[in-house]
Amino acid sequence: MKIFIYIISIVLSAIHLASAQVPAPGKAQKSPILISGGTVHVGNGEVLENGAVAFSDGKISYVGEASGFTADKSGYEVIEASGKHIYPGFIIPNTTLGLVEIGAVNATRDQNEIGDLNPNIRSIIAYNTDSELIPTMKFNGILLAQTTPVGGRIPGTSSIVGLDAWNWEDAAIKMDDAVHLNWPSRYKYEFDYSNFSVKRVKNDKFDESLQELNDLFVDAQSYANQPNKKENLKLDAMVGLLNGLKGLHIHVDDAKGIIESIQFSKKHGVKNMVIVGGEEALMVKDIIKENNIPILLSDVHRLPNRPEEDVDMPYKLPYLLYKEGIKIGLTYGSVTNARNLPFFAGTAAGYGLPKEEALKSISLNTAEILGISEHYGSLEKGKSATLFISRGDALDMRGNLVEKAFISGRAIELNAMQQELYEKYKTKYEAGK
Repeated sequence: MKIFIYIISIVLSAIHLASAQVPAPGKAQKSPILISGGTVHVGNGEVLENGAVAFSDGKISYVGEASGFTADKSGYEVIEASGKHIYPGFIIPNTTLGLVEIGAVNATRDQNEIGDLNPNIRSIIAYNTDSELIPTMKFNGILLAQTTPVGGRIPGTSSIVGLDAWNWEDAAIKMDDAVHLNWPSRYKYEFDYSNFSVKRVKNDKFDESLQELNDLFVDAQSYANQPNKKENLKLDAMVGLLNGLKGLHIHVDDAKGIIESIQFSKKHGVKNMVIVGGEEALMVKDIIKENNIPILLSDVHRLPNRPEEDVDMPYKLPYLLYKEGIKIGLTYGSVTNARNLPFFAGTAAGYGLPKEEALKSISLNTAEILGISEHYGSLEKGKSATLFISRGDALDMRGNLVEKAFISGRAIELNAMQQELYEKYKTKYEAGK
């Protein structure tokens, strides 16, 4: 009983601390804003050295040279950005942000559901806008996220959210954007206790798993073609894959699995397929290019899994895929390290990927892959005013210092628990204390 009470007290304390420190969402934009004199990284590859960005009612009204802005500035709130950088809000796809708070505390995890085939599970209704992890993303310019369920063969359906909202309804930018599928592998890894090593063995359940997927997609096609049908939540969630309203994001790394997943998608008439992971994509680049399939490349900061690969292969893979004409976005598997997304792009730039292409991999490319590029991903007239100002290069941890950020024109609070703790404890070591 004492242990039980102790655990409950830890959980309640953690939840109270998190909810108490998250800043309130910004208020709707009331007056036009002009950011002038900074280096504008448009997000589509264009850079304006002495540029300006103006926006009103949450929409961008001007992007160009600062000298070309001719409107009467007296009606604008003018932000001087000389020597600073202006970027579109970065986007983190395939993340459990808002679904997991403390990995070691089960009560704060809501990222998976019981069962193996759950296309009807919607991550959006579990999204916690009071997560203390959300501000840590905004500090580095990540303003949008694709919150994604995990676990099972089909863990469920993701949604795209803005990282400054009162509740999940306010946060939602695009609900139920994609169904996620963890592609079955022909091999699995087992721990050998006789010599304390990991060995690769054949997956005896591969054919069974593949047949289950085939049956589900065939049933979905039949269900979609029935004029008068009894409602089936699982099959309802699958219909969007067949008419193109939803994407099918297949999580797969090995070359053979990539080929099989592409063939599977074509066989079942999937309109919009995306590869998530893609570690061995370079080996099967031709079939990926032939079918014009984009990749959300995961975990740039890692060692290669194949012993024969160059030790820096994960770092240069974004450039090698870009050189082949394959559209890529970047993501990261661990929500605790996902805040470093801009620096993953910076690493890719350091290993060959052109700097503005690296920026696209966490802005416009990702927006296009997720189907939200009409409003997000770049600084263009008519798009959402979702952007930020950094004191230096946002892809370099030495320069990334976000001073101001806006989501749909709303100035968002950048002070949260980490800053408050810093202000609190720095006084402990001041002279005379």
